[in-house]
Amino acid sequence: MTLPESAAASRSHTGGLVPVLVAVWANVGVLVWLLLRGRDDVFWGYLGGPIALAAGVYASWRITRADRLPAPVRTFWLRMELAAISLGVTAVVAQLRANNNTGMSMWVATPMMIGVVLLMTAFLGLPGPRRTALCWLRAVLDTFTIAVASTLVFWYVVLDLAPAGTQLSAKVIAAVLGVGGVLLLVVVGKAAAAPETVVDGAALRVLTTGPLTCVVGTILLIAGEDGARLALSVLALPLTGASICVGAYLQRRALDRPDTAAPVTGRSLFNLLPFAAVVATAGLVISVSAQDMSARQRTVIIGAFLIAGCVVARQLLSLRENTLALRGIRRQQAELERLALSDNLTGLPNRARFLVALGERLDAKQRSAALLIDVDDFKMINDTIGPAAGDQLLFQVSQRLREQCTPAEMPARLGGDEFAVLLPDDDPAAAEAAGNRLLLALADPFRVGDQQLLLHASAGIALAGHDENADEVLRNADIAMYAAKESGKASLVRFEPRMRDDMINHATLAGELRNGIARGELRLLYQPVFDLVTGGLHGCEALVRWQHPQRGFVSPVEFIPVAERSGLIVPLGAWVLREACTQLAEWQAVHGAGAVEAVNVNVAVRQLRSAGFVDEVAAVLSDTGLRPRNLILEVTESSVVDGWQVRETLQALHDMGVRLALDDFGTGQSSLSLLRAFPVDVLKLDKSFVDGIAEGADRGRLAVAAAVAQLAEHLQLKAVAEGIENQEQLNRLRDMGYRYGQGFFMAKPLPAADCGALMAADPVQVA
Repeated sequence: MTLPESAAASRSHTGGLVPVLVAVWANVGVLVWLLLRGRDDVFWGYLGGPIALAAGVYASWRITRADRLPAPVRTFWLRMELAAISLGVTAVVAQLRANNNTGMSMWVATPMMIGVVLLMTAFLGLPGPRRTALCWLRAVLDTFTIAVASTLVFWYVVLDLAPAGTQLSAKVIAAVLGVGGVLLLVVVGKAAAAPETVVDGAALRVLTTGPLTCVVGTILLIAGEDGARLALSVLALPLTGASICVGAYLQRRALDRPDTAAPVTGRSLFNLLPFAAVVATAGLVISVSAQDMSARQRTVIIGAFLIAGCVVARQLLSLRENTLALRGIRRQQAELERLALSDNLTGLPNRARFLVALGERLDAKQRSAALLIDVDDFKMINDTIGPAAGDQLLFQVSQRLREQCTPAEMPARLGGDEFAVLLPDDDPAAAEAAGNRLLLALADPFRVGDQQLLLHASAGIALAGHDENADEVLRNADIAMYAAKESGKASLVRFEPRMRDDMINHATLAGELRNGIARGELRLLYQPVFDLVTGGLHGCEALVRWQHPQRGFVSPVEFIPVAERSGLIVPLGAWVLREACTQLAEWQAVHGAGAVEAVNVNVAVRQLRSAGFVDEVAAVLSDTGLRPRNLILEVTESSVVDGWQVRETLQALHDMGVRLALDDFGTGQSSLSLLRAFPVDVLKLDKSFVDGIAEGADRGRLAVAAAVAQLAEHLQLKAVAEGIENQEQLNRLRDMGYRYGQGFFMAKPLPAADCGALMAADPVQVA
């Protein structure tokens, strides 16, 4: 059974606290021993070190096994684990040699120095901004300055305070460890104060405890009093182990927070260490030299020190000015980045920010998925309520997505009515569950002003695969979203590779269709419409066909959807309209009164949206010499409800005298309400209601077919039955009141010449 995300996070936090508690109690135990036992049997006083560092090893190991951990962070904590092991060995050796009272020995110093080097390697290995050769040179000079100054301070000050009889080897070991601790403190401090870091900033600041205790402990071991030396001896390593445990716990908590790192704007005190090193060295020179020099020489040295001090002060002032200027630049840069990476209307991240975040997760090998959400029929809604209200609606959609997304999910607005959500999972079931959760949230009504609107959305999910970049993942989600649109909208589809192949095939076919239109590869067939009472030819419907030079015959079922998706339906429809009208004019010239009165032409919704479509129809009628009543434009119910622009176009065509037919009538969800708003002249009963009515087995089909005939009669509309395939269907439809019909039983779609021959032939037998 899979735990809920919140429960899993809670369990993870609880598990992460265990090593913290162990390390804390180890330090408390050492403090209690110091208070109660004093110097008796120091073996037990050193017991806290191995325990706390063992907890640190476990905490570091545990964080390296965490999910969703970027590779640089995993490498950092792996090195921390190795450093904790080395320091743990130091703690064990120190405990075993505790009662020997031999001071700082090679047995203790060697694993400790290895641990210091490993810690330094871990922090130096953190990725950061790209450095120029000048930056590297400045860093090397700062490091050298600090190293030399701390060596002099240790050698001439700290080691001079060592008790008499302290061995030279112990002094050298102490100086090396002390200088190493200072350098480590600089490295850790700079990493913790960096404006951007892949490791949690709070965790890095906690880890500065280690080098601090190393420096202070080394000084007190050599120059401190017995009590202070004993306290730091038994507390230094337990404190370091506790800092590692706390840092690992903070890193674990950072994984469950959104990726919102707050930039550090303050200046790090560690940047001042090179200047402090210069001042300390100058003071040391005066102190040492003053013992054996004359007053005149001392005056020169003091003057040199004052000059050095002035130079340092001047540099500090320049550093402050540069820091203030840099802080202002960073604020401006942060504001520009915010404006460039966020959407002005909704405040959500925009497409660029979404792609950056997705790319970062892919580069870090983190599990990811992209959810693309598109509001269904938003154009119609926007046309109905107006652009201002449409913007309010989009803002509410963004707010609802923001509220419904978990902290690990990132919603974004890509543009228009298209939104995306970055999901932190590549499990198909989990990703689809998140997608359905968000679509369900958008299904609740929205209130805009005094209107309550019900929205539906289509969504596509793409799981991030191997070797895919952010653009490819988002493109896959877009392909899946279009598949959801084509499957009926208000649904969720997960991307599959075959969808990309289908998209490529569609694009290829669209290019070939464009060439086919230009090269004259398309032709029209005409399906006759008969009078079911007299058997005479009443009209014909123009149907486009494509004979591809290589593919052969391409079915309209294949190329019409491609034309609609690619926008080629507009030039294709224009060609069909002009070709059909030209052919009708020829029939009328040849057959006179025997020619059909009108030709039916199917019109796509994209043509109706075009502002110049009415003028185009008028121009075609004028060029071919036809009257408006000689043209019947067939539209589907989905086209009629597309928006106010389509309705105005249809009304203008009707006012011109062009007759309009409602195709596939009865299949929509609002067919009856359309008859009041739509200037219809002809109702064409869909073939699905004609199939099977002859047997009388489907009472529902019979009822709908009969109701459409009666409705057309009462509204004084022409009713045409589509898809008649046998005599029994024809008889039943005629008995219901259908005067006109078309189908393979009477005639299949015919070339223009064969259809023209029917106009001169005797009526067909319909009895």
